[in-house]
Amino acid sequence: MQSQPLNDAEFEAIEDVLLKYGDDHTILNTCELDGFFTALVSSPTQVDIAEWFPAILGNQNPNWESLEEAERFIELTTRHYNFLAQQLAEDSSAFVPRFEETEHQGQNVTLAEEWCFGYIRGVTLAQWPDMPDIQTRLLSTLVDLAEQDNFELPEDLDVAAHQQQAAEVAPAARALHDYWLSQR
Repeated sequence: MQSQPLNDAEFEAIEDVLLKYGDDHTILNTCELDGFFTALVSSPTQVDIAEWFPAILGNQNPNWESLEEAERFIELTTRHYNFLAQQLAEDSSAFVPRFEETEHQGQNVTLAEEWCFGYIRGVTLAQWPDMPDIQTRLLSTLVDLAEQDNFELPEDLDVAAHQQQAAEVAPAARALHDYWLSQR
């Protein structure tokens, strides 16, 4: 199982494929993919690649430009999945979600919404069962962000509150992973 972290060029290669073949039913960027994979590797039961890989591309087999393009995409996505699985299993405290950053009214803003949306897609695919109240509240933290539509940040955005919400994502994801790991 190859689990080396991807470099920037490899993430960019994944992003290019996601944009090239993406639509409303696919994962559209590496932040969303990272959240999707984090939920899958945190899941109470293992989700087979035969289930999760097609979900990335909306359960449609794209008209690949070449066999090499398809093989490279499979290799890179699988490697990232394996890296997250290993990192969360061996040292979840080192886990850092892949968020986007933007500037809003002269301030840097972390955008966790797409990551959370991917996470919820992973939870749904893995069909997570009901959880105790503490874990349900942790998941609600991610659901709340996933449901925000911040394609354009509102002028009156409370940046501090928004940043606080984003800062709660990694601890919630780690705690959910650790909970399900203890239940396996």
